[in-house]
Amino acid sequence: MTSITFDQILSQVDSVLQQHDSFVRGLDWLVINRDLNGRTRFIVPESLNTADRKDIEDIGKTISGLLGSHGHTAEQMVLDDDSRETACQGASAHLIEGWNNVYLADRLTTEGDWASIFPADDTTKRIAFFSIKGGVGRSTALAMTAWSLAQAGKRILVLDLDLESPGLSSSLLPAEKQPTYGITDWLVEDLVDNGEVILDDMVATSDLAHDGEIYVVPSHGADPGDYVAKLSRVWMPKSIEATQREPWSARLRRLLASLEQRYQPDLVLLDSRAGIDEVAGACVTDLGANLVLIFALEGTQTWSGYRILFKHWQQTGNAEVIRQRLQLVGALVPETDPAAYTEALRDEAYTLFADHLYDEIPSGDVGTEAFHFDTADDTGPHAPWAIRWQRGLAGLRSLHGRLANIDTAEVNATFGPLLAGLHTWLGEEDEHA
Repeated sequence: MTSITFDQILSQVDSVLQQHDSFVRGLDWLVINRDLNGRTRFIVPESLNTADRKDIEDIGKTISGLLGSHGHTAEQMVLDDDSRETACQGASAHLIEGWNNVYLADRLTTEGDWASIFPADDTTKRIAFFSIKGGVGRSTALAMTAWSLAQAGKRILVLDLDLESPGLSSSLLPAEKQPTYGITDWLVEDLVDNGEVILDDMVATSDLAHDGEIYVVPSHGADPGDYVAKLSRVWMPKSIEATQREPWSARLRRLLASLEQRYQPDLVLLDSRAGIDEVAGACVTDLGANLVLIFALEGTQTWSGYRILFKHWQQTGNAEVIRQRLQLVGALVPETDPAAYTEALRDEAYTLFADHLYDEIPSGDVGTEAFHFDTADDTGPHAPWAIRWQRGLAGLRSLHGRLANIDTAEVNATFGPLLAGLHTWLGEEDEHA
């Protein structure tokens, strides 16, 4: 018999369930439980009558034989629970495509599953800067965005959440103004209810702002201390009561809410970790970001990485939520033939969005209200907000020193399309057209 691998589990289970379509759809609910090792079985309502219980056990035996090492023994293929909610507790859970009562409960070793999209914040606008690959100028773009918005009189709160590769704060603060503590310190202190003690000493005001303010919250303080030991603890959930745990991303939301209450920013800019990472998952899906800027270079690595994420959102039923928040940023557009490069970005991005996040429009159906854009539509999230490669910013040892002597015209020459897009998103006059 051909050995089944992890990626084939759900298709095998689904094919068997479809053979018993009427019976399965008649159940109140059915949970496909996939444990930490990838072994899979059913959880069903404990209220099932004897005949239905026997039928689901027979289906379980069939699936056990198909899954091999990824299934439990035939006798252990079916568990029961009093409710679907408790059956899925502690797991990343979502409906299986094509069913309205069959759920996957995925037991994961990390809190970040990219599938639980926290509602967008309706009080303070939050913008996440994310890239599937590093080295695309994401943090520099965030620093420039903070500088430009502050010049326009806005109060900007910046969080360096690239905890495993920190450094954004040095772009906005000189060494002597770095605060005593950072986000990593708070996450560790909060575990023992000591976070409030350091809250006022983990934020510094940048001297780069003129008409507005830039409040900077670094990953770590001026002295990182035992950073590696602290970093290994930041992902810990917090025990609230004997039976309750607060996930680390929820703790991060609580920190963000406290900082917003203290500093009353007009905008919050979140610098994410690159890649499909736990911190990145929190920035993109768990912190209520209203806008997620996804940075892209034209190349196979970019699109294969984003396709993994887009397909995941589609399969977990989150396409309609996340697509409203995404916007492509064309990073490091070269000096040579920038129009052709940007057009290639647009075409690849359009294919990606159309395959996974845009609604399909039936032929001849022009009156349907759907989330869909033409390739050439500049208002679609696939249309890149370009950042031009700038020789004067490449390889800088100190971006802070560069920002101290930069002017608006120079910023617009490189970041103009990005800043114009942000002003339009904010509903403001486009000063960078």
